Amino acid sequence: MTPPTPDSRLRTSLTAAGVPVLACGLALGGLGAWTASGRAGSPPHVGVARAYVYQSFGSTPETAAFFTLTNDGGSADRLVRVTSPDTTEPPGLSGHRMTSSNGAYRQPVDSILVPARAGLAMNPHGNDVTVRPRTPWRPGEVVSFTLHFAHGKPLRVNAVVVRPGAEKNRPPRP
Repeated sequence: MTPPTPDSRLRTSLTAAGVPVLACGLALGGLGAWTASGRAGSPPHVGVARAYVYQSFGSTPETAAFFTLTNDGGSADRLVRVTSPDTTEPPGLSGHRMTSSNGAYRQPVDSILVPARAGLAMNPHGNDVTVRPRTPWRPGEVVSFTLHFAHGKPLRVNAVVVRPGAEKNRPPRP
């Protein structure tokens, strides 16, 4: 076996160092092109287009609040908590599920996804916020909520009290 020459040692060293450097350069170039094309994710930007809460009836202590959330950001966010000074307990996030015999039930959820460049319209057959009013609410009253997200800033929202079913025939508010 012949001893390595200084030239062969230099070539081996440059090859060993050059491959990772070339790979990093290609990765950075690809990420730069992706960002320049506008395809890189921007932060979530969640807003509320509509908010209402059902009036509770009879001796039922709970009712539901619904929010139409918009997200014109490039990344999804998650609604993780809702607070309100107008409720006896912290409001809870919930989703409605169906049994095999077509019975419906409410199930607590940890968070609700607000997709990027889209949003979410809560409704009685999907996700909602379960609330216990501090005092009986009447149609037309305004209830204050703060929506807390995994990534975005908290949003303060006023929801109007409506009779159950009253919102389904109204056009969306701007």
